[in-house]
Amino acid sequence: MNDFDYLGKNEVYLDSACQSLRPRPVIKALNEYYEKHNSCGERVKYEWGEITDKKVEATRKKILKYLKLKDREYFVSFTLNTTYGLNLVLSQLDVKKLGIKKVVTSDIEHNSPFLSTMAFAETHKIKREVIPRAVSGEMPEDYNYKNAVVVVNSVCNFDGRRLENIKALTKLVHKQKGILIIDAAQGLAHDKDLLEKTDADVICFSAHKMYAPSLGGIIMKRKLLPFVKTTFVGGGMVDDVLENKYFLSAESKEHAYTKFEAGLQAWGEIIALGSAIDWLEKRTKADHERLNKLSQKLFDALKSHEKIHVINEVARPTISFYVDKKEIGFDSHTLGAALADQGIMARTGYFCVHYYLDHVKHYPPLVRFSLGYHTREEDVNKVIKALKNL
Repeated sequence: MNDFDYLGKNEVYLDSACQSLRPRPVIKALNEYYEKHNSCGERVKYEWGEITDKKVEATRKKILKYLKLKDREYFVSFTLNTTYGLNLVLSQLDVKKLGIKKVVTSDIEHNSPFLSTMAFAETHKIKREVIPRAVSGEMPEDYNYKNAVVVVNSVCNFDGRRLENIKALTKLVHKQKGILIIDAAQGLAHDKDLLEKTDADVICFSAHKMYAPSLGGIIMKRKLLPFVKTTFVGGGMVDDVLENKYFLSAESKEHAYTKFEAGLQAWGEIIALGSAIDWLEKRTKADHERLNKLSQKLFDALKSHEKIHVINEVARPTISFYVDKKEIGFDSHTLGAALADQGIMARTGYFCVHYYLDHVKHYPPLVRFSLGYHTREEDVNKVIKALKNL
């Protein structure tokens, strides 16, 4: 794909689950901000600032449109990343006002929700429950979610399993007077269909996993605002300040996003995220099919090798596996280094899912291949050949 023409012929990038490569239009949008209207948003009256404000506001609208959500029901705030967003939301929820009695997460979660739910439970002295997810990705529908904050991912970061029953889960949690927070870090680039027209209460995401610069976002239901006790405060959040009192801008509907935006924001990155969404919206059915075809080809090759132990149940753009040191004389970390010597960039280890991969499944360190729209067929062929040789 020409939008990734900077990727060398012998460079194979298979770490999109960490951060995706950025297409040319996104890089151009970021550079244009610095070169043509480098300015503070929401604070100035000169032309550069007005251009910045207009483009930042456009990005907020594009995110909601991307997920087919309504502005009257949701707002978008920008943060550093998914981890930051989850912590920011959980640390400020008014548990008593919401009637929350426990927090629920699943066993296959990234450390972002896994650790933040630990801190949440400890802070509020409430019960924390870790429940198993199905190998296909669903959350149980016969579970007691009464008065719970439920925090789970829409797509798993080590094998790509999807929360296929997200709509049923949302209805169930709401029926039992709980709230649902979704870790969508892995979900917005290739699996946004899961979250389209969602009724989830909060969605936290990372732009750098969806072909945009390093940035995070919070998508929240407006009706949840009265249950957020603002404790992380600063410039850009207030309409006025007295000696011992301040008045939050988030009290007005049009500035609800300021609830989580203390201080100066990453204006250029936000604008470039808007460009990334435009780019993603232009991906055709053929683009999706091509990515799925390459994922299947790599998955089949890995599964067919007797000394490669694949974690995935099915082919997904994110595929994890391990090798047994007793069988081949080296582990996954060594394999990752050997692949790197041949220009193949992949992740090794436990991918911030230590609890499940290490302590539940007792896997040795893994290798993760995560493909993206930049992936070429020759990349997959090179990986298959390299693994056979190694």
